[in-house]
Order: sequence, then structure tokens, then C-alpha cells
Amino acid sequence: MRKLKILFVCVHNSARNQMAEAFLKTYAGDKFEVESAGFEPGTLNPLVVDVMKEEGIDISENQTKSVFELYKSGRMYNFVITVCDQAEGEKCPIFPGIVTKLNWSFPDPSKLEGSNAEKIIGVRKIKASIKNKINQFIDIMNIES
Repeated sequence: MRKLKILFVCVHNSARNQMAEAFLKTYAGDKFEVESAGFEPGTLNPLVVDVMKEEGIDISENQTKSVFELYKSGRMYNFVITVCDQAEGEKCPIFPGIVTKLNWSFPDPSKLEGSNAEKIIGVRKIKASIKNKINQFIDIMNIES
């Protein structure tokens, strides 16, 4: 069976799409080729790295990538999934080939306010939402994890 190619896109490729990529690779990496990229690649959010470690998933060595560099290289995907708000998702380039574009809107962990402990609680909630959405996607695609 040919793997479906998935690209998760967000603003900085530092949090939400890194979590989505990691969960899909962990749960169904044998069925999907998964990448993530950002409009303005930044650095990994350390709180996201810590919260993902709680899941037993280490993303600390992940590199952030530019969605426009992937576009310019001619990469083809079956699904391009933006995980930022709708307005940011509109910036995503149109990739060549037959592509299904989806928008899954999740809050931006970098915009969480409060103490470090409060921010971690917020990141955990975002992580749980992303994990749930990934599991729904796998179910919809009729692929066992």
C-alpha cells in the first residue's frame, strides 16, 4: 500500500504542527509520510517539547522548516493540513497535484499567558485536542493505528 503524504502547516513550525506530525508518525507512521513546516520557521517551543515527552514522544531534535521551501522544491502531498487559525491558514501556498486542504484550528501555545505552570496546563489542553483530532483523522481514513 502506498503511503499517503501529509503536510502539517502552521506559523512558526514550533508547536502545533510539530505535535500533529509527531502524533501521526507515532500512531500511523507506517501508513503516512508526514512532514510539518511553517510560514516563518522559528524555534521549537520548549513547553511543547516537555509536554510531548509526557506522552513518551521526544521532538527535541526536530528542525523547523519553511513551507515555501517545500513548495519551491515541488513536493507533492495528498493532504495539506493547517493547524493555525483560518486567517493564517489562508497564507498557505497551493501545492501541485491533487491535494486536499484542511484547516484544524488550535490555539497558539506561544500566546498563552500566566505562570509557567499555567502555560503548561494550556499546552496540555492543546496537545489533547491535537491528539484527539489525529485519532479522528486516522479513524476517518480507515487506518488502524
